[in-house]
Amino acid sequence: MHLVYPAVLSVLLFCTGVYGVLARRNAILVLMSVELMLNAVNLNLVAFDAWLRDSLHAGQALTLFVIAIAAAEIGIGLAIVLMVHRTRGTSDIDRLRDTSEPAMDDDPAVPPATNAEAGA
Repeated sequence: MHLVYPAVLSVLLFCTGVYGVLARRNAILVLMSVELMLNAVNLNLVAFDAWLRDSLHAGQALTLFVIAIAAAEIGIGLAIVLMVHRTRGTSDIDRLRDTSEPAMDDDPAVPPATNAEAGA
């Protein structure tokens, strides 16, 4: 088996995932991009396990652990995203600073600070 084909596919998947993490603003799409990067790593692990003909199949065993960790990560990540979306009304990463602080530009009860108050 040639190692080049799965390695090139893995690099393409990983680069697509990195682009998704850096360019997307929606938290769910960022989580999907992280999953894409983890699947690229899994493809590399299985390809190198088959290429090296490892008798213990360590690459395949490690792939199962990565899949289990990814499933837990996506479950917790989606729960956090849904909770933030319920409280804030958006899942835009750029608009979220902290889950405990109120949104300053959407709260009419908090008056904006003037220059005299900021300098005092």
